[in-house]
Amino acid sequence: MEKWLIDLSEEDRTFIKRFVLASGSLKELAKQYNVSYPTLRIRLDRLIQKIKILDDSKTQNPLRTKLQVLAAEGRISTGVAKEILKEYERIKKEE
Repeated sequence: MEKWLIDLSEEDRTFIKRFVLASGSLKELAKQYNVSYPTLRIRLDRLIQKIKILDDSKTQNPLRTKLQVLAAEGRISTGVAKEILKEYERIKKEE
């Protein structure tokens, strides 16, 4: 199984399964989740970002990956993620 798929949450994997079973119809999936089409579209866009991050072979740093995923999920801002990484890299250089 692909690493990016393993690294997704169970909720994300269920979303993908339901999307496939709905033949890729966002309108049908929005009905199933009882949300609006735009809300579902945002969720799908965030999931696409997460998959791209997790599938990027260049991203070897687990902290960088985690921060990028949190930003993709909208749980932290991109600016905050960048600040944390910058500080982490500064501290690592001092060690």
